[in-house]
Amino acid sequence: MKIVAVDVFQHDLPVRGPVDGEPYRMAVQDVWHLDTTIVRLQCDDGTVGYGETCPLGSTYQPQHALGARAALAEMAPHLVGLAPTAIGRVGAAMDAALMGHRYAKAAVDVACWDATGKAYGVRVCDLLGGAVRERVPSYHGVLIASPEDSAADADARQTEGFSRIQLKVGGRPVEDDIAALRAVAATLRPGVRLAADANKGWTTRDAIQVSNACRDIALVIEQPCDSYEENASLVGKVCHPIYLDESATDLGVVVTAIGQRVADGFGMKVSRVGGISAMRAVRDVCAATRRPHTVDDTWGGDLVAAASLHVGATVDPANFEGTWIAEPYVDGHYDAEHGVRLDGGWMDLPPGPGLGINPDESLWGDPVLSVS
Repeated sequence: MKIVAVDVFQHDLPVRGPVDGEPYRMAVQDVWHLDTTIVRLQCDDGTVGYGETCPLGSTYQPQHALGARAALAEMAPHLVGLAPTAIGRVGAAMDAALMGHRYAKAAVDVACWDATGKAYGVRVCDLLGGAVRERVPSYHGVLIASPEDSAADADARQTEGFSRIQLKVGGRPVEDDIAALRAVAATLRPGVRLAADANKGWTTRDAIQVSNACRDIALVIEQPCDSYEENASLVGKVCHPIYLDESATDLGVVVTAIGQRVADGFGMKVSRVGGISAMRAVRDVCAATRRPHTVDDTWGGDLVAAASLHVGATVDPANFEGTWIAEPYVDGHYDAEHGVRLDGGWMDLPPGPGLGINPDESLWGDPVLSVS
């Protein structure tokens, strides 16, 4: 089984906020619309594998949609003739053709896992060691809003079944963040966990001030500051565990953050670290060092959601913080029957082999790049 063609599609992904007419609001940006990139690997035996990468705009991290497609154009000729089941060799070929650009390589990596699962007639989660659950928990992100609205949202989501609430903070006076954290904490039911996610939006001063003001609240602080160095400087100065998200750019950083005792946990993104292969390694390192983590991605449609879900299904529940997907904020599915859907804080694994997603390719139009 060999790759005979690589096709790349561009797709406009409409974003809707929790309130009609409003964006998805974070500390660092408002998101109205996203540009996603889909990779199709066609093989000589008729097997087709799909992957997707969808950077969260061009200012969230040093990744953007045009960059993904430019990187794929550079690498695609080097993929033809390779076996998608030899996923490590495909990764080595991409690295030999282009340095960096893990987010673009992730789409190819995911497509290889999809094709491999289809070739062997098993799901990606089975290739990764087996699912420990068939329904995967998610968590809910409460967006920047007033303390009253934040508390109402958190309360409603707990009623639906979410067991982890992630409150977006930053980008406003710290007094507002403190008030919102206190309001949301007052709604928490037994067993529900709370994370304050600044998405890099705090200074070290802000993080220390908020943590000390909320020292009586059980929560974790996720990616409080922009750089790894800033977050490392908070160790011993804040009252809460520190999780790294945007700073956890690859397996090496994860290992370093654990070794230097900077991170008590992680918010991990499949595309950011380079795909399912890299995420599997992160999972295993976190298991060995007992570091809780999520398995998410920055954004995207059913292919991104399914990739995250399959990895998340293999994580020990004691070490798992959930899988966030963009589905509640995206209009439509690539696969009308088996597209990943959030239901009361949980998601069912797609039943078919590979990712379990059979996309309607007509939604994407013609490829913007084809190499054979």
